Amino acid sequence: MNQSIITCIFFSIAGYLSGSILYAYWIPKILFQKDICALSPDGNPGTANAFVYGGFQAGILALLLELFKGFFPVVLALRTLDIDTPYMIPILIAPVLGHAFPLQFHPKNSNKKGGKAIAVSFGVLLGIFPVVLPVLFLAAAYILFSVVLIIRPHLFRSIITFGVFCLLVFLFVPVLSIDFACLGIALLVIYKHLCAYQNEKLSIRFFFQK
Repeated sequence: MNQSIITCIFFSIAGYLSGSILYAYWIPKILFQKDICALSPDGNPGTANAFVYGGFQAGILALLLELFKGFFPVVLALRTLDIDTPYMIPILIAPVLGHAFPLQFHPKNSNKKGGKAIAVSFGVLLGIFPVVLPVLFLAAAYILFSVVLIIRPHLFRSIITFGVFCLLVFLFVPVLSIDFACLGIALLVIYKHLCAYQNEKLSIRFFFQK
């Protein structure tokens, strides 16, 4: 079997398993005895809930580990594969897929399995450095729709953010492996947010409007 295929399979599986560890749930649960899925209305094992319901220390630690679990498999894979090979596409998507649909069962007191995969997406994009445009596009879109053209609730903000991020990557990053990996990541994140939709109303306003 082609060595690149073996490498692709190995790091795709490793990335998926890495993504399956829900640090944002387990850090508050183990270190601070706080079940963020039980405490939060949406039952989501995500970094935002780790901050809100686990506390600042739990949130920071969870954020770093959520970023790292996406970053680490990608960086290791890039020591063997070139970023422009199509074999990198499943490797880049795998940690996000693992977080969204983890191997282990989600806690029983939550009505969901897996998280919305925002932090791990940033981790994956940081892993393809020195290609920085994708992570800058994602960060810029979140900032734009959070503080300038304010989109609420967060569910719609994330859906629109990842849609715009994906479009910008296709327009300005001439590397097909990155383009299609970002498309896969965006579709996963958007799908997970759509699954959490509970008839919220979309609100869009500029920062200077009340």
